[in-house]
Amino acid sequence: MPEVYANIVRQGANVMIAVCDAELLGKKLRDKKRVFDVSECFYKGQRMSVEEAIELAKRCTAANLVGKNTVEHAISEGIVHPDAVLLILDVPHALTIRV
Repeated sequence: MPEVYANIVRQGANVMIAVCDAELLGKKLRDKKRVFDVSECFYKGQRMSVEEAIELAKRCTAANLVGKNTVEHAISEGIVHPDAVLLILDVPHALTIRV
């Protein structure tokens, strides 16, 4: 069972979760167009299974998801559409917002 880091941030009635595959924490992803920082200050929260993190993401107002395991699981659970995924150096990234 793959592990991820999940950081939950509450702001009033809104709850955002940032989830990344454990092996990506602290890395910088660089391609020709952008630099994406999987920073510890944003993503490092509780270490847990990807399944637990996606269950939490289902109840959040917004989710910031990075990594193959994280995004694939979010797609399989129906919270991310495959066409909404951005690839940075073959690493998937997706954002969700529930209104």
